[in-house]
Amino acid sequence: MTFDIPSGARHILQTLNDTGYEAYLVGGCVRDLLRSVEPHDWDICTSARPEETEACFAGHRIIETGLKHGTVTVLAEDESYEITTYRTEGPYSDSRRPDYVEFVSSLEADLARRDFTMNAIALGLDGSLQDPFGGEADIQAGLIHCVGEPNQRFQEDGLRVMRALRFGAVFGYEIEEKTAQAIHENRHMLEHVAAERINVELCKLLVGGKVGDILRQYPDVFCQFWPELWPLVTLEQNTPWHCWGGWEHTIHAVEAAPPDLMLRLTMLLHDIGKPNCKSTDENGIDHFYGHPAVSAKLADQMLRALKFDNRTRERVVTLVEHHDVQIPYRDRSIRKWLGRLGPEAFFQLLEVKRTDGMGQAYELVKDRLAELEKMKAKAEEIIAQDQCFTLKDLAVNGRDVIAAGITPGPEVGQMLNGLLESVVNGDIQNERDKLLQLLEIESISDRYRYGRKY
Repeated sequence: MTFDIPSGARHILQTLNDTGYEAYLVGGCVRDLLRSVEPHDWDICTSARPEETEACFAGHRIIETGLKHGTVTVLAEDESYEITTYRTEGPYSDSRRPDYVEFVSSLEADLARRDFTMNAIALGLDGSLQDPFGGEADIQAGLIHCVGEPNQRFQEDGLRVMRALRFGAVFGYEIEEKTAQAIHENRHMLEHVAAERINVELCKLLVGGKVGDILRQYPDVFCQFWPELWPLVTLEQNTPWHCWGGWEHTIHAVEAAPPDLMLRLTMLLHDIGKPNCKSTDENGIDHFYGHPAVSAKLADQMLRALKFDNRTRERVVTLVEHHDVQIPYRDRSIRKWLGRLGPEAFFQLLEVKRTDGMGQAYELVKDRLAELEKMKAKAEEIIAQDQCFTLKDLAVNGRDVIAAGITPGPEVGQMLNGLLESVVNGDIQNERDKLLQLLEIESISDRYRYGRKY
């Protein structure tokens, strides 16, 4: 079997082999090669001890990244390669890292400590595969299968629970039955995992093509680190607008969103406040008055708990807060919301409203969905025509306001915002002469109002 391997990786493998040591590509790069996907990282395992590896590459730049765990990073052909000695691992007292590692001479013993069979395959320089746990067959079958005993693998590092789900969402693979059962049974291991590590896996998972399947099958895992999801998972929605309960509606909305992290996070959290706002009228119809504001507050707390960056958190919270707002299909309304949110967030909001509708009763929302498309086209037209919807687009500025006789201070901003509102509403054109004329009138009126006649 022939694979396209970078010259730097080939050089390292050849050098170790020529010096009398075993050396193989291992892990994710081999998995990706077998999936016909270009690898991002090229990891190498070897029978050479760390000091022997360093001796082999004495003429190269070496970074001692993890000598205690047997890892040396070597730079070759302007790329860095992690070279790790065959090893076995001791117990995981902190449920994350082994208490100690022992270097061994057996490749199979090294592969046996890895998480999933598809990541426990080694590839030699001659193209031969070392696959003692059937990883290649699992890749061909589209299966995620733990190496050895699943419970032991997940108890060694709780993050493996999220890694399994991430691989399922991104690769579209099924999770083997015993592995799936162990995920449910060991979801509590996520309590020992740092929020930042969960964040990384969650972000990759959410943009996967099969994210909906994972959300359906493993809500208990997501509720482990975001317990605020539990009420939504069991929420019933007896309303003409909804044909699914809260969790299934959420999943449909996530699936309908493009693979953009902010949008999929928004759809996952957009109705998180509904259970707190549920009421039922005399006809048995459920209502969720005020749920966008409650959802936004909860989303903010949840995103903070997982250490999301401020930009992502603030944008998602904004979109959640406004996901149910009604925007009339009028130029001035579109200009107003373009100015309030900015073009990027405005178009994201339209996408949020579209995907929210895709998770509802289609016959009732199809006209609204069609109007959203018209609104998007109109907004693009407004932007293309350089129409005014923000203060920076206004044909006058603060200096003009002061020159018209308004005292520097808060009144300047108030005057500019008043002019902007008039332009956005279509009461006056965004032309400098006309705005200066209006400024003069307002300035005179202001002087009389406060007894400042001139």
